[in-house]
Amino acid sequence: MSDNQIVFVPSQPLEPGERYGILSGFEPGTRVLKAGSQIAPPFRSLPVDVVFEKDVAVTLRDGVTIYVDVFRPAATQKVPVIVAWSPYGKGQGTSPSVMGIFGMVGLDNRIVSGLEKFEGPDPAYWCAHGYAICNPDIRGVANCEGDSVLWDRQEGRDCHDLIEWLAEQTWCNGKVAMSGTSYLAVSQWFTAAEQPPHLAAINPWEGVSDVYRDLVMRGGMPDTGFARQLQDNSFWGNGKKEDILTEAERYPLVNELWENKIPRFERITVPAYVVASYSNTLHTAGTFRAWRRMASSQKWLRIHNTQEWPDYYDEANTDDLRRFFDHFLKDEDNGWEQTPRVRYAVLDLQGGDRVAIAADEFPPKDVVSTKYYLDGRSRMLGTLAPTEAATAAYEVGSNPDLVSFVMRFEHETTLVGYPKAHLWVEARGSDDMDLFILVQKLDAYGTPLQQFTVPNQGALAHDITERGASILRYKGSDGRLRASLRRLDEALATDAVPAHSFDRIEKLSAGEIVDLEVDLLPIGLAFYPGEQLRLVISGRSLLGTMMPGIREYAPANSGSHVIHTGGNHASYLQLPVLAR
Repeated sequence: MSDNQIVFVPSQPLEPGERYGILSGFEPGTRVLKAGSQIAPPFRSLPVDVVFEKDVAVTLRDGVTIYVDVFRPAATQKVPVIVAWSPYGKGQGTSPSVMGIFGMVGLDNRIVSGLEKFEGPDPAYWCAHGYAICNPDIRGVANCEGDSVLWDRQEGRDCHDLIEWLAEQTWCNGKVAMSGTSYLAVSQWFTAAEQPPHLAAINPWEGVSDVYRDLVMRGGMPDTGFARQLQDNSFWGNGKKEDILTEAERYPLVNELWENKIPRFERITVPAYVVASYSNTLHTAGTFRAWRRMASSQKWLRIHNTQEWPDYYDEANTDDLRRFFDHFLKDEDNGWEQTPRVRYAVLDLQGGDRVAIAADEFPPKDVVSTKYYLDGRSRMLGTLAPTEAATAAYEVGSNPDLVSFVMRFEHETTLVGYPKAHLWVEARGSDDMDLFILVQKLDAYGTPLQQFTVPNQGALAHDITERGASILRYKGSDGRLRASLRRLDEALATDAVPAHSFDRIEKLSAGEIVDLEVDLLPIGLAFYPGEQLRLVISGRSLLGTMMPGIREYAPANSGSHVIHTGGNHASYLQLPVLAR
């Protein structure tokens, strides 16, 4: 990749404040944290003595020095180590910002020791079970040298070097793993693709796997609110940091820069325990994409029914992960290989979710892709394509600024897998259109059903999720696409999962009717007799922002949007129906 494609801006030094935890200061040295001690009163005490090596220098292949914290059992036997790779401060676990996030979602800070990186494994648990934890500050962050980048192959190379350094330490048994959610998951795709010899297993727990398609240009739209939050509130250091916002503005189509931010999935061959959800509008598509495309012959998928933070720190889930790591990092014959390759959830949004349903693959073998055709006259969905052509339309900015179609289920029906929308559309008064799609569940009386994904369901949670913070309240499977970027990537698109090339712009001409294939987030949803499904199509985001407090995307729409149905333009919603 030509160096002039990457844009850098000055970083800001990490200073005491909201994101500065107790262990954030630069204090190289080794100390022993005694069993029963706490880093601070709100946090869990240590169950065992822990050796804490702080700010250890590690030199990468290009001569850049980074600094890492290592927590390891005080016992003398050699242990494996788990790496938590992210730009978030390695001492941030006790910071007001992280404690505030736990409070917002309804987690008690006493479930962790405060020694963990944000979204990473807790040394209190893992050291007690014979593992070391390595919390690095990465290139360009805090006191580390170099300039920081955001999710690309440079991070994979850097973490490769750290893994090989760790494997040579006298206390290490030569086996290294990675674990963590969000950024800590994304870094695992890139690192595993570099194939470090001593990487024994990975545990990506929800994360994007394509910066263009998942983070800055989902559906071809420059929706950069969360990217701005990530860029502005992370990567503190003394050098420069990558300016992903300017890059998105400068390079609105896929080029070499964006290609470099897609992991080489075909090179990911290590054992992998992947965790996903249907409800995370930032992570869901990327996690399932990586699961599908990675080359590992030993890969397991668990789909949960909450949000990643409560799921990651749940004790039963941590114990389950430890069985995986014990098998591949300690060579324990503990029956892990008999674990179903897929354990999926089916939501019902009324308190009757089913989890840990075993399958050999996702979607399960007995899923049938079924087309439900839109009828612009009746506004119904049906299994037969209407013979008569009809349209349904809305004016951009009007009320209503959407059209919807419903159907009622006569029998219990379960959807598990990948839905998509195939729409014939026309733009009147414009040469393009940003389309947003949502598949909702309605009860028998037509009331939309939703579900919080976090323990906090109080007034604050209602407020911030009313028209945003979509990762905290599940409202259905959504998708989006800019019509001028509708061209499919023939190498990657399948009948179940459309994939777009995003490498050319094809504007619409007056009177032109074009067909769009729109991928929707994977789904696991049960409908009981009498309940309904509603397909919503709009020119504005139906879910709002993915996180609280970020700027909402303003679509570049005008004129009217026309959805054509029936006849020669039989638009349909394709759903993955589990055979009864």
